[in-house]
Amino acid sequence: MADNSLKAIFNSAERQRLAVESSWETNTEKYQEDVANALSAYQECRQLADRLALFSPNETLEDINSSDIQYLVIPYRIADLGQRLSTTDTSDRKVILQEAKKFYEAFLTQLGHYEMLSSAEKKLHAEYQESPSTFSTISTTDPTARRNAKIANFKMEKDLKKKLDFLAQNPAYIQNDEDAVRELEIAKLSLCSHNSFQSLESINRELEILAMAPVGPRVPEGPQFDNRERIGGLRGPDAGYSDRLDMRDITTNNKGPILSTGGKPLRPFTLLESRQALQEGVFRPGHNLPTMTIDEYLDEERARGGIIEGGGEASGIIPEIDPDDFEKIDEETEKARRWDEFTEDNPKNASLFLNFRTTFQGYDNGNLPLGSSSGFYDNTGESGRSSGRSSCGSGSDGAGISRFAAFRIWILRALVS
Repeated sequence: MADNSLKAIFNSAERQRLAVESSWETNTEKYQEDVANALSAYQECRQLADRLALFSPNETLEDINSSDIQYLVIPYRIADLGQRLSTTDTSDRKVILQEAKKFYEAFLTQLGHYEMLSSAEKKLHAEYQESPSTFSTISTTDPTARRNAKIANFKMEKDLKKKLDFLAQNPAYIQNDEDAVRELEIAKLSLCSHNSFQSLESINRELEILAMAPVGPRVPEGPQFDNRERIGGLRGPDAGYSDRLDMRDITTNNKGPILSTGGKPLRPFTLLESRQALQEGVFRPGHNLPTMTIDEYLDEERARGGIIEGGGEASGIIPEIDPDDFEKIDEETEKARRWDEFTEDNPKNASLFLNFRTTFQGYDNGNLPLGSSSGFYDNTGESGRSSGRSSCGSGSDGAGISRFAAFRIWILRALVS
């Protein structure tokens, strides 16, 4: 009957443990309560197992019943759940880690007695027994070697989990076949032994960090506690301000008023609504979420004058004038009259040929360009175009200059000016 009670308590503890491991909210009070309940159930299982003397140092693995092998994992479960307990006090955390370390040691020692450790795990167990406080699964300091060792440990853990999933789906295990159940429980113990060495190394690293943490004085709780000691250590009429540079209030219980009457902070605080706001901030997106729709943004830009409207086909549409608006009609009529007068006085492209016509009129009257007495003439006074050559002569008859030569001179004159 006691054995049935042990089985029922163990199954209940397993269900509670699975619920704890599947939870994502590890900082809530409910999570800590679930961890404490599961831990209490496993401790009760350990006491019942010791009372029933299920495991003896004189036995081997073959002597243990297949239904009792699952109870070998109890010390590991206690150590693993113990690490999940959180506390704000450094000394309490050290005690929790030391207790978890003892249960890991007991678990590995028991597996070593039943020859359930692999050759690599036996070597690690021997190294741990030689130096428990400085134990590490990766002894080398070479970064490349440590990286390769971590990858190998990860692959080994992944393979063990795949093996467990495969054995759990075995029809023989579903039918409670003794050999299948035994093989599955041994595989679970192999995974737990692998994780035990990783946890021992993690505990050593955490203990090293806690050893470097400053130890603050314990502040008594109750009405006898004087806030003046916390904010400066002064006891007098000028208590409330101190030029002390140490942070004595950091290690207090963070109770009492946040600000003094003079506005001086008395303890650390966070400007947030609640813890829920902190938790929601962890899982928010990495980018800034939009605070308004596109239509709202366009309306705001239009109100600020940041959007220029107009143009397109609508810009070519001439607005119709109201026939009753005589002032507008007179204004448009005067505007059209002025434009007609301007176009009559200034025909299109008139300025482009003004200088050109003036130049040719000068050449036709016998004037030479640039005030020179020489031009494009031949020796007979005829144009160079008729003789096939051009020469500079001293003839005074300029009427024979060709229009082509005049155009060239006009181009040169335009370039010089």
